[in-house]
Amino acid sequence: MRNRFILAVCAAMAAQAGAATADSINVFNWSDYIAPDTIEKFTAETGISVNYDVFDSNETLEARMLAGSSGFDVVVPTSDYMQRQIMAGVYQPLNRDLLPNLGNMDTDLMELAAAFDPGNEHSVIYLWGTTGIGYNTQAVAERLGEDYVVDSWSILFDPEKAALFQDCGIAWLDTEKELIPPAMRYLGLEPTSTSEEDFNTAADMLMQVRPTVRYFHSSQYISDLANGEICLAVGWSGDVLQAAERASETDQEFEVGYAIPDEGAHLWFDMLTIPVDAPNPEGAHAFINFIMDAQIAADITNYVMFPNANSASTPLIDEDVLNDPTVYPSDAARAGFWTLQPYDNRTERVSTRLWTRLRTGQ
Repeated sequence: MRNRFILAVCAAMAAQAGAATADSINVFNWSDYIAPDTIEKFTAETGISVNYDVFDSNETLEARMLAGSSGFDVVVPTSDYMQRQIMAGVYQPLNRDLLPNLGNMDTDLMELAAAFDPGNEHSVIYLWGTTGIGYNTQAVAERLGEDYVVDSWSILFDPEKAALFQDCGIAWLDTEKELIPPAMRYLGLEPTSTSEEDFNTAADMLMQVRPTVRYFHSSQYISDLANGEICLAVGWSGDVLQAAERASETDQEFEVGYAIPDEGAHLWFDMLTIPVDAPNPEGAHAFINFIMDAQIAADITNYVMFPNANSASTPLIDEDVLNDPTVYPSDAARAGFWTLQPYDNRTERVSTRLWTRLRTGQ
């Protein structure tokens, strides 16, 4: 009886909280990752206002989610992080009855994403992309010759080449999963390996080029590439392409390029999810359904330069975006992609220890 009473009280409190927040939702998304008018259009169509906050690393998001009571209605984790968060009970199943625009989604891509969320029960793809190399074309030409083609991780992982760019600045993403796996692939190892020996081998190689790295950050490199403050970065595809567009709008004498290395690259999905304790789950479903509208999805892709998984939006995407192989990679490039599953506890400890060593340079 006491348990029933507690449940009844909790249900009443939840209902009151839902009523109190029915006209607003709280969204937590990556920085620089939505069209300027998306939120305004959503509010105009639904009457629901949006409190929009941003993060720049999966670790930041995960800490908020695992702590509980985040207050967010919609969050956007990357697929491998989301997978273990689902196992921890962080996200609620989606109500498909509230998501009529699910029919717009690319079934093949959703099937790939189902490897992280069986049956896509808790999530919908927001955007996807690759992790590759952002570079200042002028700096590369000056140091490696006018005819040099950036098509290999060697420009960052070969100590002799990387040293040529130390003066103008190299940035690494602030996450081990975007540096250690490509280092493994560069060395001829499997990037999805969980062997401690392979991790140590990759980390030893990265330590050799660690002195060339100016900083670790997962968003600062966008503006720094655009402004010429750095000349090389390990970066996410759309972020680098945003930097390229910003650079083109100034009187800079250089361009910013993005390369998917021939050795291969990490293919990832960023997912729309609803926390289990979301204050306004109905509003959250309305937001996710709105994002899956064909025109809205196209507007976002056209602005942020990341591909979406919305088949209905394809005719609405700008031709120069749709035909850009750095946005929508070729079949040949896709053959070298890998996806990452969550590490087990042992591998996570190894990865974290080595990343601390790399960040501190000791």
